[in-house]
Amino acid sequence: MSLVVTGLSHHTSPVDLRERLHFPEESVPAALLALRKRLQGAGAVIVSTCNRVEIYVHHDSQPTPIQNEIVDFLCDWHHVDEAEFRDVLYTYSNRDAASHLFRVASSLDSLVIGEQQILGQVHDAFLLAQAEQSTDKVTEALFQRAFSIAKSVRTTTNIGAGRVSVSSVAVDLAVSIFAELKGKTVMIVGSGKMGELTLRSLVANGVDQLLMVNRSIEKAQALAREFNGEALGLEALSFHLHRADIVLSSTGAPDYVLGPGHFQQALKERGRTPIFIIDIAVPRDVDPAVNDIEEIFLYDIDSLQEAADANLEARRQEIARSMEIVDQGVDKFWNWFHGLAAEPTIVSMVEELNAIRQAELDKTFNALGDLSDKEREEIEYLTKRIVNKILQRPLKQLKREVTEQQDPYSVLHLVKRLFGLKELS
Repeated sequence: MSLVVTGLSHHTSPVDLRERLHFPEESVPAALLALRKRLQGAGAVIVSTCNRVEIYVHHDSQPTPIQNEIVDFLCDWHHVDEAEFRDVLYTYSNRDAASHLFRVASSLDSLVIGEQQILGQVHDAFLLAQAEQSTDKVTEALFQRAFSIAKSVRTTTNIGAGRVSVSSVAVDLAVSIFAELKGKTVMIVGSGKMGELTLRSLVANGVDQLLMVNRSIEKAQALAREFNGEALGLEALSFHLHRADIVLSSTGAPDYVLGPGHFQQALKERGRTPIFIIDIAVPRDVDPAVNDIEEIFLYDIDSLQEAADANLEARRQEIARSMEIVDQGVDKFWNWFHGLAAEPTIVSMVEELNAIRQAELDKTFNALGDLSDKEREEIEYLTKRIVNKILQRPLKQLKREVTEQQDPYSVLHLVKRLFGLKELS
């Protein structure tokens, strides 16, 4: 058995590549079906966020073939040549795969260490895979353990203290640009979770002139009522863009929502006064070409890294404490996972010895002749106790050896040869 995760994140790849390999939520069920068909029913979960695309797989084979299949799947599904992303792809197997997921769920691998949103995103990805019957015993145990560890990290450390979200870092960037946000007009494009979190941070920092833009005017109106802003439909975006000092965009659109033409016209109407854009969507909402316009200053999700790094310094000690919790969780999961490898051999040993016991018992009953039912039960019970006593210590030691070995199958194959057991899948 092998546990494998293959993916890429903000640590290894730029946003333009991440958005090309991104899985929109509505496409994940079909993607899981295609992946499991390719891997012949393996347990699989796809985690796709603005900062990472990762595929977790449990399969009854060695890690390398699984890794290759995942790479081929990414190429086929996204129509991307392997050469374009192979160098930024990372792969972890078995114990390292478990450790990686536990760090991701605990927000120790996030752009903003300690942010809370990633746990919800990983949980949603797991529930979706579960609903599509894409998970198996191992992937379910793996993700449930990840959620438990993330909760422990959150409740027993201060890793989440302070301003620790992508939205708060985006607002910090806006504050660093303007120093004072009061009196500035902010246009929010999109009403997703990230956009709403950013909106709340902006209001907390003094913003009182808000333009809410959404494809659904009803959603825009709901936010406008809550935050005393002005609601606009997406079709009105280009007519009001000139009013915005800051544009914060976070939609789920598959293509660019704003391009150079929008901002060139807006600048004419606002007398060439600069516009600052913070695009935290993946795929991106704003065409990178707008950065070529002199009065436009565009920041995407990768541009937040510097602010996030500064934010991190205050919580360095908490990371070490959090990693101790993660490492303990990895040890427990790995012992359980390795123990699974021994189950078929244990079942085979028990069946083999009981078959011998039963055959010898039948011979004995035939030789003894007329016995009462009670006498037969007593003798049979005696033979079962003897077999169980004989097996007790070897099985206990076998489980211990399997959990302690990096390659448990060498131990299992030896046991099978010693007892003449059948190879079990």
